[in-house]
Amino acid sequence: MITIDYLKANNLILLECISGSRAYGLDTPSSDIDIKGVFYLPKPYCYGLHDDYVPQVSNQTNDVVYYELGRFVDLLLQNNPNIMELLATPSDKILYKHPIMDKFNPDWFISKLCQKTFAGFALSQIKKSRGLNKKIVNPMSKEKKSLLEFCVVFDNQKSVDLTDWLNKNNLTQSQIGLSKMSHASHMYAMFVGDYRGIIHDDSQEVLLSSIPKDVSPIAYLSFNQMGYSKYCQDYKEYWEWVEKRNHERYESTANHGKGYDAKNIMHTFRLLYTALDIAKFGRVIVKRDNRDELLAIKSGQFDYDDLLQKADELIKDVELAFDQSDVPEIPEHYLAIKTLIEIREQLYG
Repeated sequence: MITIDYLKANNLILLECISGSRAYGLDTPSSDIDIKGVFYLPKPYCYGLHDDYVPQVSNQTNDVVYYELGRFVDLLLQNNPNIMELLATPSDKILYKHPIMDKFNPDWFISKLCQKTFAGFALSQIKKSRGLNKKIVNPMSKEKKSLLEFCVVFDNQKSVDLTDWLNKNNLTQSQIGLSKMSHASHMYAMFVGDYRGIIHDDSQEVLLSSIPKDVSPIAYLSFNQMGYSKYCQDYKEYWEWVEKRNHERYESTANHGKGYDAKNIMHTFRLLYTALDIAKFGRVIVKRDNRDELLAIKSGQFDYDDLLQKADELIKDVELAFDQSDVPEIPEHYLAIKTLIEIREQLYG
């Protein structure tokens, strides 16, 4: 099994860098130390069966991740933001670099594809943030609503919530029988007697009863099925999010009271500024020169709507900059793959 200890014990690491907030110049005293790097597999793994290939190795928390040399080049050619930043790591954050890695010219990988990967990913994070903001501002009760709460009764030319109607008439839902009305979606005639009731505990639909022909309805019921289905989906998504969310980041979000994941939004802006640099200067600048602005975003010093407006404006700036940029349309695939082969031949002798 290939592990980080195995890589180090067998001198298979080609590049090892401090990444994340410490590389961006956005670290604080509580920041973790993230490590990313590149390794190469022993020759039998590369020349054996496809299943033997190991694309990356990481620790349990994914704070330390090493990419196999071929995977590293593949992701560079896709203009993957994490890997583009790894190749452009500032020299003071490089812990180890094998001289052979200098064969890769960073200019080969700069392309207009970065607009899609950097700015496109940032845009996806903004959409994600909108959803998170909705969850924070509109928390859902753990007690799930009953299907009955999505039903109304039409009685004497008035519409009344089903629960209120039942209470007013001293009835329970189990005393009600329903019969579907023809040519009316989710509309039912209501009858009182020894029937099936409106729902059982696990019902996702109202129940229909066998109604004698000579019995007259006492009222009519409408079931908002679409509303109930959407509520069930929202409920499921919300409580799955609660279960999986990062507690520390959520508490930070709740404490600053602005209703957004400030750390996520900060990295969204960082990606947009990096994309702007690529379009203007033709290179990835990892360490940010607007530390104060980005840390102010992280600490929740801006209103959510103001940040979204600022992000929309920045996205337009990025689009315009790439339209006017003379960076290549795509990376230099031929040179990158040719160099990858040369490096493997040199490593394996």
